Amino acid sequence: METKEAVMIRYGELFLKSEPVMKYYINTLTKNLTAAVEAEGLECSIEQFRGRILITGDDPDRIAQAASRVFGIVGVSRCILTPPDRDMIEETAARLAAEHLTPGMSFAVRAKRSGMEGFTSQELGASTGARVFDRCPGIHVDLTNPDYEVFAEARAFGGIVYDSQITGPGGLPLGTQGPFLSLLSAGLDSPVATWMMMRRGCVPVYLHCDGGRYAGRDVRTTAEKNLAVLSSWQPGRTVRMIVVPLEPFYDALVASGILRTRCILCKRFMLRVAAAVARQENLSAIVMGDNIGQVATQTLANLGVIQEVMPQDIPLLRPLLTYDKEEVVHRARMIGTFRDNAGDLSCTIVPKHPATAAKKDMIVADESQIALDAILHDALLHATVVQARNGKIIEHTSD
Repeated sequence: METKEAVMIRYGELFLKSEPVMKYYINTLTKNLTAAVEAEGLECSIEQFRGRILITGDDPDRIAQAASRVFGIVGVSRCILTPPDRDMIEETAARLAAEHLTPGMSFAVRAKRSGMEGFTSQELGASTGARVFDRCPGIHVDLTNPDYEVFAEARAFGGIVYDSQITGPGGLPLGTQGPFLSLLSAGLDSPVATWMMMRRGCVPVYLHCDGGRYAGRDVRTTAEKNLAVLSSWQPGRTVRMIVVPLEPFYDALVASGILRTRCILCKRFMLRVAAAVARQENLSAIVMGDNIGQVATQTLANLGVIQEVMPQDIPLLRPLLTYDKEEVVHRARMIGTFRDNAGDLSCTIVPKHPATAAKKDMIVADESQIALDAILHDALLHATVVQARNGKIIEHTSD
């Protein structure tokens, strides 16, 4: 067997699972990897080994980039595969290092042995380092902060040699946990909250509450952009966003003359819509991008009042509850949902002085002025669906 190029996949916490569960998770991860590569128009062959997944194909760079966005993966490296022969592993590592090292540079060899007998990891590292010295005069070893690192793994199935790594998103493979409903808006928070749930293996169905003429002119299109970006993290899957019109609810809210509690009533109505959709779709939870103290509806007092409309059998999850705004912005940039100029995302009925600690009896009294059940029923009847796949909106349909 000669050497050949491949892409090596490392996964993290899957090791903590029992053998049957770990096997299921790794098989799911492999399917997701295949879908990610195929979404790029590439073909590949995938092999599973304990602790490593190896992918071979015609374009290792593109395969590596696609794999680095798959949930459950902690690291991706372009690598060179060798037979399970110590001499060939060392020679391959020395040859790769020689392509990058020049006199005066420091280097380190990071070696691992598993399944090959007759030497230790330390011995493999030392003998590989000696070969690198022979090929590259004027260099020196620095195990703490080297200019260059080469990795040599000796495993029962063969050697793996590489010198770079792309960090993956980590977490659990998408699809290993239950489905949930994401209340997706045009803002920063809800896409990040959704992504974090996906990172834990959960599969989203999306809900967008469309404010119609009460919403800024860019709200709907920006929500669809968020949907498209998030679909790129679910390669090979067609994702759905159910769009429910809220304009009739806002008409009734404005006509009622209610001011200070408007935002709370709005959030409660959105959760009523979400609960109804979650039941229709047989989803396990509802996810929002709430963050403590960010706006008036997200004070501790108001979060509790808003949550009271939720059925007891449908959990309401808020992954960003304790995040600073800078943390959310940083994550949004990484995901791809941050925009320097998002456009007009305003809401025209937000009061100047919204209630920050509304009492339940006040909220119930205000809601009694609005025909909530009739409006909810009609809104669900007029829902539409937007579909996205591999980073693009592909269809607008009626529900």
